[in-house]
Amino acid sequence: NTAYKIHEAEYLLRQSDTHTLVMIDGFRDVSYVDIIKELCPELSEADPQKPLRCKRLPFLRHVITVSSRQNGCLSWADALAFSERVPVEEVWRRAAKVHPDDVCNMQYTSGTTGFPKGVMLTHRNIVNNGKCIGDRMDLSTADRMMIQVPMFHCFGMVLAMTAAMTHGTTLSPLPYFSSKASLACVKQERITCFHGVPTMFIAMLEHPDFCQEDFAFMRTGIMAGSPCPEPVMRDVLDKMNMKEITIVFGQTEASPGCTMSNASDAIDVRVSTVGHPLPEIECRIVDPETYEELPDGSNGEFVARGYNIMKGYYKMPEATAAAIDKDGWLHTGDLACRNPDGNFRITGRLKDMIIRGGENIYPKEIEEFIYTHPKVKDVQVIGVPDPGYGEEIMACVILKAGVHMDEEEVRAFVRASMAKHKVPRYVRFVDSFPMNAAGKILKYKMREDAAKSLI
Repeated sequence: NTAYKIHEAEYLLRQSDTHTLVMIDGFRDVSYVDIIKELCPELSEADPQKPLRCKRLPFLRHVITVSSRQNGCLSWADALAFSERVPVEEVWRRAAKVHPDDVCNMQYTSGTTGFPKGVMLTHRNIVNNGKCIGDRMDLSTADRMMIQVPMFHCFGMVLAMTAAMTHGTTLSPLPYFSSKASLACVKQERITCFHGVPTMFIAMLEHPDFCQEDFAFMRTGIMAGSPCPEPVMRDVLDKMNMKEITIVFGQTEASPGCTMSNASDAIDVRVSTVGHPLPEIECRIVDPETYEELPDGSNGEFVARGYNIMKGYYKMPEATAAAIDKDGWLHTGDLACRNPDGNFRITGRLKDMIIRGGENIYPKEIEEFIYTHPKVKDVQVIGVPDPGYGEEIMACVILKAGVHMDEEEVRAFVRASMAKHKVPRYVRFVDSFPMNAAGKILKYKMREDAAKSLI
């Protein structure tokens, strides 16, 4: 994630056992050079031609910098020069050993317990899911796709890039989302399709330049990541000329698509449902406790099985077993029901995940970080309704006796070490948290009370 700062970067590099890190100098307001220097001060005196030895990152052996030369790091040119030492026969030998079920990517996602998990996705997972997504969009060599969603998420990597590459579609990637830049790209490149979360479409529709742009070539795209309000979908169809826009539902562990609407579906189907299963993927609604399949119209947990299900969480066998049952069904933690016509509707979440503008935010990670502040006795992080982003973050903080702390101090503390989208918009100082008889904190009660206070 390009927004990661030192706290997240260290965890990811350690948990993934990263051997070689290829990096640019930085992105927007984050300096990756400063981060790696702090994590690995040994670089200052290291020989880039020899394996690195770093105390905080014990598996890291090489750092390759693309943008500049840094002490102890190989430059991109150095790395390319090393490739000349490898016999072509060795390259072909290794290529022949690659199997479709080999892990080719680890996407880090967040659950309701523990830290972010490394989702092991295979060639079979990613290529097939991207191909099926592109098929349902009817992508071809005549299409020109703008990518404004992050490619460090499956939304950009699979639903956009892989879908396009498996259909010969031209790609126009943007470094980050900007409604002004996106509108300009649509006009300049004669874009026929692009993806986004609802907040992206809203920002583009409301931008002053919108009325000056030309959507004559526009045809399709995907809206996903958060529920789409019907008025927004109607504006996208009518004002952006995206008559064939579709909806996709899934999660990273499903690489990511499970269900998808058809471009020809009626607007109410594309707004109120997430479509029907993609080819070769089974989807069911089950009782969350008994795992028994429920009839159409019943609310239960959405589970899926097929080629798209991850190989597992890296070095987390217990978490893998909790997510994928003995029969191969992925338990998503999402509440849904199936309509008689085979389309699925998402009705809620079993998990406490916060989805802010399409970004999955893991409360426990933020809680554990805020808890390290010397003034904080306890903290709970919840999601509260927001008209723009779907949800915003609220931190409910219990202070230690005799100390004072204001809201901005909490935000500044998080902002200094974590990504921007994880900084709480709201901070409430409380004396206690609501609990049940067993002492379990009732987050649903906290969300209800917070939502009322914000009205």
